[in-house]
Amino acid sequence: MKLDILAFAAHPDDVELAASGTVIKHIKQGKKVGIIDLTRGELGTRGSGELRDEEAKESAEILQLSVRHNLDLGDGFFEINENTLKAIIRMIRLYQPTIILCNSLSDRHPDHGRAGDLVSRAAFLSGLRKIETIHLGENQHAHRPKAIYRYIQDYWIKPDIVIDISKEMNQKLESIQAFKSQFYDPSSDEPETPISSKDFMAFIDARARQFGRLINTTYGEGFNVERPLGVEDLTQLL
Repeated sequence: MKLDILAFAAHPDDVELAASGTVIKHIKQGKKVGIIDLTRGELGTRGSGELRDEEAKESAEILQLSVRHNLDLGDGFFEINENTLKAIIRMIRLYQPTIILCNSLSDRHPDHGRAGDLVSRAAFLSGLRKIETIHLGENQHAHRPKAIYRYIQDYWIKPDIVIDISKEMNQKLESIQAFKSQFYDPSSDEPETPISSKDFMAFIDARARQFGRLINTTYGEGFNVERPLGVEDLTQLL
């Protein structure tokens, strides 16, 4: 299956928190979108890897993804090396996306920036035909996406582009709430975390409003580009 957009995430809820509005918007336009989670988020203070697996499945249904896989590279401990690069390359060659979304340039959680760097490097290497990869016993063909956009997460980074998600915001919040073990629950006896406080969802709303304000709309999601955008019509950049 060829995908229009393939989103990568260090942890199963990263895309939901930072880029799910964009995912929803493009699926509504008829685009095929998938998510590849690099880890199961098993080191998270609340819940477990098994619970996150189930939550990710629920979110995938809410988002109406074409595919979702987990590479289980090891939460907190994955590195950029030949094995992890080839794991990403196999996914890129399997789904041949036109666009890749991946983690922030830098962030509070060290996995985020490292995951984004890993995917970015793998996307380039995926286009080199002398790097051989095999999937289900068959040699894969080289493929390099046309663009990589890194979604902005917890830390504020000035966006290069902002996507209007005003019509998608409610569904975005629904996909986030699929990871209910991670967020505010007054009946939970698990330790508090930076994202389990009662105010965290207000932050998500405020951040989306902050991005939206930059483009004169209600809600938005911000991304950084790795190379200048090429356009033929300036009137489309509004």
